[in-house]
Amino acid sequence: MEFLSEYGLFLAKSATVLVSFVLLVTVIASISQRNKKQGEGHIEVEPLHERFEDWEDLLKFHTQDEASYKKMHKDKKKALKLEKKGKGEKKEPRKRLYVLDFDGDIKASEVELLRHEISAILTIAKPGDEVLLRLESPGGMVHSYGLAASQLQRITDKQIPLTIAIDRVAASGGYMMACIGNRLLAAPFAVIGSIGVVAQLPNFHRLLKKHDVDVELHTAGDFKRTLTMIGENTDEGRKKFVEELEDTHNLFKEFVKEHRPQLDIEDIATGEVWYGRRAIDKALIDDIQTSDDYLLSKRGDTDIFSVRYRQKKSLAERVGVATEAAVEKSVWSVLSRFQEGKFWQ
Repeated sequence: MEFLSEYGLFLAKSATVLVSFVLLVTVIASISQRNKKQGEGHIEVEPLHERFEDWEDLLKFHTQDEASYKKMHKDKKKALKLEKKGKGEKKEPRKRLYVLDFDGDIKASEVELLRHEISAILTIAKPGDEVLLRLESPGGMVHSYGLAASQLQRITDKQIPLTIAIDRVAASGGYMMACIGNRLLAAPFAVIGSIGVVAQLPNFHRLLKKHDVDVELHTAGDFKRTLTMIGENTDEGRKKFVEELEDTHNLFKEFVKEHRPQLDIEDIATGEVWYGRRAIDKALIDDIQTSDDYLLSKRGDTDIFSVRYRQKKSLAERVGVATEAAVEKSVWSVLSRFQEGKFWQ
């Protein structure tokens, strides 16, 4: 009897926990659905120049003596008061720098956010302003990165200077995006280039044939399918597949050459990558500089604004995206470390 009593108590506790969990998930799902109906997302703007000013003030507070710190603030208030009265030194209107971030995966998924951010900036930006894109991407699908590059083209088409800063990597489709910029900056060991095209897929035809599994593939059009994973591939299909790869590579080279005519395209369009210190010798970039140094160099006469589009997602979407991103980053990390044995310990 004592055993049955304890077992019943255990079941009751388990049922309570389960019901509580179900209710919690239901509430979260309900809130997510309600938020989704209110709109897809929103633009967030952060004045980075004010952040820098706060940091500067904080450090001066801790490093200067009290008298010097008070005098600095007194002089600043006096100058501000004179400026408001129109008696101070007349200053040139401050420029504006809009900062965007793009962290690219194989599908260039963030292009959905980038398009909104660029549209928001173009509602107010003037030719005297500037856009800085902090770009990180190892590349991915041709059509996805083609769209991402087209979004950046909207900025330069409006005669607004576009600076691209590469702190870690802009390769393949990532470099396709980068070459749209009027000026390309990179950290000394950022990975640049990989102007090439790659495609690979497994073929299970012999395995299926060994186990007496037939695969029927019917197409209308000689090259509706060139290579397949489960059917028998032909020499004609392989030839056509390679032709399509070559054509895509030629389009890639033409695109890069159009936007960076100073490049020796045949020399750099080999699929190789270069670190920033070598990429500048190849004219793949214009200067060695991190995005942080560039922003600090601008703060003297420029108001700097970070612009981000925040998309509302359900709990399931957030978990799925986080899991997918973690897997992709892990795979890319492993491949990067072991590719040709080039990795730091």
